[in-house]
Amino acid sequence: MKKQAAGYIHERVTAIGGPAYPAYVVRGDSGSLMIDSGINHLGPLYAASLEQLLGDDGHLDYLFLTHFHYDHAGSAGYLKQRLPGLRIGAHERAAALAQKPTALDDVNRLSMSHTELFHLNRDNEDVTVRPFEIDLLLGQDDRIDLGGVICHVYETPGHTKESLSFFFPEIGVLFPGDACGVLRTGPSARLQVGFVTSYEAYVDSLRSLIALRPEIVCLAHNWVFTDTDAGVFLDYSLAETFRYRTLIESHLDAVGGDVDEAVRRMVQAELEAEGDDSKLPAGHFINLAVQVKHIAGLRTR
Repeated sequence: MKKQAAGYIHERVTAIGGPAYPAYVVRGDSGSLMIDSGINHLGPLYAASLEQLLGDDGHLDYLFLTHFHYDHAGSAGYLKQRLPGLRIGAHERAAALAQKPTALDDVNRLSMSHTELFHLNRDNEDVTVRPFEIDLLLGQDDRIDLGGVICHVYETPGHTKESLSFFFPEIGVLFPGDACGVLRTGPSARLQVGFVTSYEAYVDSLRSLIALRPEIVCLAHNWVFTDTDAGVFLDYSLAETFRYRTLIESHLDAVGGDVDEAVRRMVQAELEAEGDDSKLPAGHFINLAVQVKHIAGLRTR
């Protein structure tokens, strides 16, 4: 089954913040964990939703970040200040980025492009992303026991070098971040393949996630897949990754290897397919250019 990433997902899992940038809250018998923190403008909404979900006496123990892009880590610093005792976990590379002024400038700049979200910060709170501490450095095979459910950490690079995925085998729920792409909601309704730093690592990461055989896949944007559709989606994501590389190579071949011209043609094709470029996420075309250049580089090895 395919459904929107909102509200009840499983008796232990709830999505808050809206389908485009859901934060998933996992409740164990002795602890609670939120996965990703969306865009900074959503910080106040996440905080209010957490209070409703966990109650006045409720307490969020952990916030884990799949990677340090603006639409996954944007509210982390805000929530750390707002929620006493909250511990943030991420890859060590993310910990460095959380202190790096140029990385934080990028997060704030890209966040400002989402003017449609400004109204969600009703009290006009200061949600500027500033340096914040990562409390737990997470890596391959780490385990965090929440009581009744255990979060298994997997390093899944390829989208970014610091990408992590989180799997709860007791309930069969996988949170892959952007390690298996972004399934769009626009007219094309197709998968945006997500390798940015390494095509080979991205493929290897996808294969490792497929091997987990999850029963529920909670995507970082828009959708949740359950039952047999969970595995079907992951297989589809791998097939689309191969297809996308072939597509890039065909554009490169058509222009004699001219990366800039291949990018121009792919951008034009994307806009025609979508029909409305406002539906494409900020930074999408930057990533596309990086992907074309990366594949061009692989062909010259």
